[in-house]
Amino acid sequence: MISMRPRTLALSLCLSLPLFSACGGSAVPASPEGSAHASSPAETEAKIKTALVGPQRTPKETARDAFRHPLETLTFFGLRDDMTVVELNPGEGWYTAVLAPTLHEHGKLFVTNGDPDGDPRSERTQNAKALLARFTAFPAAFDKVTAIVTRAKEEVVLGAPESADMVVTFRNLHNWLGNGNIEPMLASMFKVLKHGGVLGVTDHRAKADAGTDAKTIGDTGYVPEAYAIKVIEAAGFKLAGKSEINANPKDTKDYAKGVWTLPPSYELGDVDHAKYQAIGESDRMTLRFVKP
Repeated sequence: MISMRPRTLALSLCLSLPLFSACGGSAVPASPEGSAHASSPAETEAKIKTALVGPQRTPKETARDAFRHPLETLTFFGLRDDMTVVELNPGEGWYTAVLAPTLHEHGKLFVTNGDPDGDPRSERTQNAKALLARFTAFPAAFDKVTAIVTRAKEEVVLGAPESADMVVTFRNLHNWLGNGNIEPMLASMFKVLKHGGVLGVTDHRAKADAGTDAKTIGDTGYVPEAYAIKVIEAAGFKLAGKSEINANPKDTKDYAKGVWTLPPSYELGDVDHAKYQAIGESDRMTLRFVKP
């Protein structure tokens, strides 16, 4: 099980970034009371568009926009610029670099992250340090982001109960299904969301008749959409919408290295590189759930 039990830590960085840890200490911070700011879809859309061309994003990231459709995806989820949002397992911060500037003025963003003080040989520790370094490099975009340190085999706590308006997770569901961590993760999401709050999910979509056992999902990285919906609804969520924003009919889903055969991973290296480049990134389901 992954631990996400927060407490405030001081960072020896030029940026005073809030960081929470799994080790005892102060109570989990509650989400701030609702702002007097009246958010509008047009204002949020304008902020997303500004974030998409901001200097906090890399050329490598903007090149993925054609496959990941961040404006359309976040609009489908119903993002508002005054929300409290929890982003799970952001990796190198691809979506964080869009969410943080969008929520900077009126909202609040929490992201889960590995322990930067963990085993220095661990890839998870290295990634955690890299994400925090990125936050430090662009304080105008990231100075209000709160990182939640995650550790293995402990209780999952994403924040105060019913404190978040939205939880988002991008291409992580297959990992939790593959490693058997799905139930505690979904329980933590359900707990932190307000009633009526939104869970936004994208992930690699398997063929409808693909296997749903942990090994198949873990080996391929693909999840049947109907199975994903079933598992998430079993945790108490209700499906509120599906979108084909991130669909890719070119994806045949039958590769030697699973979804990681495709860009941006290219696990086969130079073997049939042009072929996989022409296919593009995976076919993805885009799902919106609500907490009743």
